[in-house]
Amino acid sequence: MNRDPSPHNHSGPPEWLDKLLSNLLAPHCREEVLGDLHERYALRVRRLGERKARGTYWREVLSYMRPSIIKRKPSPFPTPTTTDMLRNYLKIAFRNLIRAKGYTSINIAGLAVGMASSALICLWIQSELNYDRFYKKTDRLFQVCNRDVFSGNAQVWNTTPEPLAPALKQNYPDIEAASRYRPTTYLLTTKDKNLNIDGAFVDPAFLDLFDFPLSSGNRETSLSGKNKIVITKSLAEKLFGTTDALGKIIQLDHKDSFSVTGVLDNLPDNTRFNGIAYLLPWTYFVTPSWDSGGWASNNNYTYVLLKDKVNAAVVNEKIKRVTAVHLKGILDDVSNRQIFLHPASQWHLYSKQENGQLTEGKIVTVRLFGIIAALILLIAAVNFVNLSTARSEKRAKEVGVRKVAGAQKTSLVFQFISESVMLTFFAGMLALLLIVLYMPAFNKLTDKQLSLSLGSVEFWLVALGFTLFTGLLAGSYPAFFLANFQPVKVIKGIHRPVNAVFSPRRGLVIAQFTFAIVLIIATLVIKQQVNHAQNRVSGYDQNNLMFSYLSGDLQKHYGSLQQELIHSGAAVSVSKSLGPITMINSRQWGLSWPGSTKADKDVEFDRFGADVNFLKTTGTKLLAGREIDVREYPTDSTAVVLNETAVKTMHLKKPIGTSIAFDNQNWHVVGVVKDFIFASPYEAINPVIIHGPKGSVALAWTSIRLNPNNPAIKNLELVETIFKKYNPGYPFEYTFADESYKAKFSDDQRTGSLTELFTGLTIFISCLGLFGLAAYTAQQRTKEIGIRKVLGATVTSIVQLLTRDFIKLMGIAFVIGAPIGWYTMEKWLQDYDYRIAIGAGVFILTLLSSILIVVITVSFQAIKAALLDPVKSLRTE
Repeated sequence: MNRDPSPHNHSGPPEWLDKLLSNLLAPHCREEVLGDLHERYALRVRRLGERKARGTYWREVLSYMRPSIIKRKPSPFPTPTTTDMLRNYLKIAFRNLIRAKGYTSINIAGLAVGMASSALICLWIQSELNYDRFYKKTDRLFQVCNRDVFSGNAQVWNTTPEPLAPALKQNYPDIEAASRYRPTTYLLTTKDKNLNIDGAFVDPAFLDLFDFPLSSGNRETSLSGKNKIVITKSLAEKLFGTTDALGKIIQLDHKDSFSVTGVLDNLPDNTRFNGIAYLLPWTYFVTPSWDSGGWASNNNYTYVLLKDKVNAAVVNEKIKRVTAVHLKGILDDVSNRQIFLHPASQWHLYSKQENGQLTEGKIVTVRLFGIIAALILLIAAVNFVNLSTARSEKRAKEVGVRKVAGAQKTSLVFQFISESVMLTFFAGMLALLLIVLYMPAFNKLTDKQLSLSLGSVEFWLVALGFTLFTGLLAGSYPAFFLANFQPVKVIKGIHRPVNAVFSPRRGLVIAQFTFAIVLIIATLVIKQQVNHAQNRVSGYDQNNLMFSYLSGDLQKHYGSLQQELIHSGAAVSVSKSLGPITMINSRQWGLSWPGSTKADKDVEFDRFGADVNFLKTTGTKLLAGREIDVREYPTDSTAVVLNETAVKTMHLKKPIGTSIAFDNQNWHVVGVVKDFIFASPYEAINPVIIHGPKGSVALAWTSIRLNPNNPAIKNLELVETIFKKYNPGYPFEYTFADESYKAKFSDDQRTGSLTELFTGLTIFISCLGLFGLAAYTAQQRTKEIGIRKVLGATVTSIVQLLTRDFIKLMGIAFVIGAPIGWYTMEKWLQDYDYRIAIGAGVFILTLLSSILIVVITVSFQAIKAALLDPVKSLRTE
């Protein structure tokens, strides 16, 4: 008879295997699992023997090594998934935001305005940074510029001689292609359309250098020939009513016919060529009578494409003396004449001339607006931080209870960040709506064609990233601030003092208004500078003065045109001129006069031309001698009138009768006129020569002084009728002097308007935060206000009590912001010769307006708190 073996007769399962399993098993199931395994092991030893029992034990141990068993902590509740936890966080966040409707509304409004403003500025910056940089060969594309010394100053200009481009392409292997570019205006005629449109003459290589999309036509051959023309889609629609214009015929100035050999997609607004609507082959270009077409004439633009991996600096060194070599014997001094390559990536943003170099220009404005965009977004985030930390007392007990219940710091941080991201998401949707609504107005203000790519995946990814970034930026500090509360202190009611001498919240308020004060100062200074220049005496009468180009047959019939304009009563005076008096048409150097030196040949003069009635028509003032009058004095075809600055520059004591040599002939001075603003009203007035009609530059414009006794509409109707009588195939086009003069201020007015807009937005966002802080401050001091009212305090004294602290913060912000604003605007004003001095009035007005803004913002909450019944406030406490 067999006996069951005793438990002590076998060695038991391997101990190391038990230890391994014990370390891997979760504590709550370790004892149960090991007990079951040992019991089954003992039964198998009795039935199957120890060797087989051990093998089975091995397999059972291995079967317990599963993720569902290993290291699981016990929980009396169902284990939530990540999705469940996230849903719970968002649900709680949404409830908290709904519960605090005022706080939520203020934050959403502030964040939405801040995000919309920053996004619009970023779109503008993107457009500016991409200006002339979107060509496929941008890194190898350059414009050739000139450099020389005039009046002792190194100067740069970007027009070049006509032979330069072919010479560079032929003689320098590093240059892959070169093209000339010459703007022009022609009357384009089809069967029933006559349009005066701007275009350009170019070499065939132009379409290779600038890879504008060609919707139809052959890029390589479309400009290789004489009577070919490439037009844009918009021009095709204007002329033919369709973009399918290939092979159609266009007539230029009612003379030569051209076949459309290519149709370009409409040029983007962020290219320097966006003003042209067609391209003509250079082989058709006829050098005007006033343009020699040689190396001494600089009337064309030259663009080159370097070969791949060619060093531009090396090419610069090779080509810099090209024009100087060809000008020897033509100009007296070519020792300082150079050409150099200006990269396409810098054409738009680095085009300011300084000491003979092209340096930072518009890039300074781009950087400034980039800083403004970042600061506006930061101010919106600061509002969130301030309001969140101000509400800390209400959230403190919530945090304390959560921590006592076992909530970890990380879960609390995630909870509060979830709230900020959700709030930012709502603000982002509102911001998107604001952008769409105000984009047209912003485009008009900036003179841009910005748009949102709502159908692009990249746009939504960027928008989502921008929203998340804003949410994290705004919510991180409040999240960690609230999550760091200690439960014991919170439940006992021990909080951080609200009215501490300094707190992060006060510092953020100071930072907000420091930025606002800097922008207010900038707005005031820019406005004063623009007004200062606008109020500068122009030196001529802008009222009722108009200009028109003598196109078509107008030059041939000019005498009859002039007489009929006077006899019709539409005009009181008419003069032929080199161009409008509101713009520089030409510059001249190389002049000589009695007593002049070799250095005087480098003095640059602004050049103008007239035939008769120049003073009467333009309203300039004669100081000595007489004006040019070729009818009364035929020799006045070589007469010259100087402005005051020219007389001083030449050191002429008796200028009348002086002989001046330029343009390969001698001229005689017949008069001196008072200085007038020919160029920018912000610059010093240059010396000006006004010569008779025998100059090398044709007088192709007419200046007309309209009859002030007639309505403007009547005058224009009469002038148009007369112009069409002598030039029936051309549209009547004109410009008024006052409008042309105002255009000189457009860039600075645009900068001022943008700064004013950003200032208003900054103040609005800051005031939203200030309004919310004032509400919470009043709420926190409810009991104090009640006691003061019981003790006899007046409403006025309580309002003063609540506003005093905020005014102090504004005062500190002013002390910090005023020097920053002064320094910034002093640097900005250095770019102007004719400028204001920043006076004390700017700072006084800034301080008073800032205090007024604070008082208006805070006083509503202060008065509301002061009028509260003290019985209710004390009972509430």
